[in-house]
Amino acid sequence: MNPLAHFDPDDPYPESDGEPMAENTEQYEWLVKIKENLEILFARDPQVFVAGDLFWYPVPDRRITGPVAPDVMVAIGRPKGRRGSYKQWEEGGIAPQVVFEVLSPANSVKEMADKLAFYDAYGVEEYYVYDPSPNTLEVWLRQEGRLRRMSHLKGWVSPRLGIRFALSGETLEIFDPQGQPFLTSVELAARLRDEAARAARATAKAEHEAAQARSARDSVEQERARAEQECARAEQERTRAEQERARAEQEHARAEQLAARLRALGLEP
Repeated sequence: MNPLAHFDPDDPYPESDGEPMAENTEQYEWLVKIKENLEILFARDPQVFVAGDLFWYPVPDRRITGPVAPDVMVAIGRPKGRRGSYKQWEEGGIAPQVVFEVLSPANSVKEMADKLAFYDAYGVEEYYVYDPSPNTLEVWLRQEGRLRRMSHLKGWVSPRLGIRFALSGETLEIFDPQGQPFLTSVELAARLRDEAARAARATAKAEHEAAQARSARDSVEQERARAEQECARAEQERTRAEQERARAEQEHARAEQLAARLRALGLEP
């Protein structure tokens, strides 16, 4: 979107200029891809606001400047939440630190020069311009108070976001700080399905191994029970053997006593 040329005192800060969000499907896909992956990256940080195609008003006086709607912007230090526009004076004076623009054939040289001047004037720290058609990336970084174009982009990592950019022969790849690539919603859904399938397989494997462990434990318990039963039977047999031996000894003693009495009577037993 371009800055609004018309000023309506009854609506000084409009939230739309009526223009489409993107000029073509490729530009829209990149806009959504960058915005949604940044949302995911900072989902747990309540003080990072990410927006796509949202009017940014840097000052309340429209006579000084109108708004600009970056394709994607990141305001670090500002709470998440719904906004119709980003009014900087209502945001603690914090300008979006990082801005992305995805080019389409409709973007003119003057429009992009005006945007660069706007971002330079109002405090953007990192400015990324990606053109999908020739697959080119421009990176502008604030140095000594001005946005300056970087010339060495191989393995470029955003100082503010920690994300890495890599231009292959056909497209731009962006990686989060853990090295995971930015994905489209379709790719992300496919990865989530794959992860869910892997998790289901891992769960099934764990349950199978647990069942095997329970079966082995039951077998051990059964063997131990049998061993205890055998031990008890052996103990019973030993007890019976001792009892039999004791009875035999008693019988032998009685026989000796009887023989002694018979000999005393002069009888040979």
